[in-house]
Amino acid sequence: MTERKQAPTLKTISQMTGLAVPTVSRALSGATDIGEKTRQRVRSVAAEIGYVPNRAGVRLRTGRSYVISLVLPTESDVMNVTARLINSSASALRGSRYHLTITPVFPDEDPMKAVRTIVETRTADGVILNQLAPEDPRVRYLMDQNFPFATHGRTKWSAQHDYFDFDNYAYARLAVQRLAAKGRRNIALLAPPREQFYALEMIRGAQEAAELAGVAMRVMDGVTSDTPTDLIEKAVAEAQTSHDRPDGIITASSAACMAAVIGIENAGLTLGRDLDLYSKEAIPFLERFRPQILTQFEDAWAAGSFLAEAVLKRIEDPQAPLRQKLDVPREG
Repeated sequence: MTERKQAPTLKTISQMTGLAVPTVSRALSGATDIGEKTRQRVRSVAAEIGYVPNRAGVRLRTGRSYVISLVLPTESDVMNVTARLINSSASALRGSRYHLTITPVFPDEDPMKAVRTIVETRTADGVILNQLAPEDPRVRYLMDQNFPFATHGRTKWSAQHDYFDFDNYAYARLAVQRLAAKGRRNIALLAPPREQFYALEMIRGAQEAAELAGVAMRVMDGVTSDTPTDLIEKAVAEAQTSHDRPDGIITASSAACMAAVIGIENAGLTLGRDLDLYSKEAIPFLERFRPQILTQFEDAWAAGSFLAEAVLKRIEDPQAPLRQKLDVPREG
């Protein structure tokens, strides 16, 4: 019978490096009073022998899971903002003791369930949230529990918590201004769901800019940027056959933008001639899809890195100054 090979432990690394077990443990945790060369040597040996921390033991000793959870709706735009958030958050945690997990939230689920489970079971030491309501109950709960978190987006309590947000108010203003400069007079906004904070900001920005520019602006009824793409295609195509068809459309995501393009073309119209389309994107590819699309870059990579670092800092120092950033888009 073959003997089962024992997994390497801190003691194994200690024997290989000649360092005491507590020193090995602290070197792996990134203790700054241990020299960088020693830390690198310990990590190199750990990687070489395939050492994996016993997280149950670590949790018993420290009270921490060394996990940060990114809580995401399952219907998120995975090819754009969400993909960048995941990649950049995980990258920001490299070299630390923390790793990133994804906690999915399904459409038929109470969004509070996932957050309560994390806090009550302590399966993570911190949380990153997105798709926020103005008075998001998850944010209120985490604040009341003094549980480390940061948000991708803002709430009515943003002055009291860490966040990174793209300025959707400014985005919508720029979109209307640019469409109006191209001679478009009847603009439609394919907005996010109105229960989300950034939707209200986008609508407000578009309305104010349209009034200043002297153009018509309406929010499309019956569909949002989160609506299934086949329904967006149908709604846009039908809008193009109406008596007051829009000659400019603003969208809130790449997926919604591409669906709008298909709807426009299904209606027999030509993008860039019969009407213009303005969209934001986190991964620059819309101009390759249709060169006529007017685009604005949203730096979701910077958002993920900022949020992961903010949660790490909040875990290590609950009294640290708030980390907050509003990414303001600019023309050009």
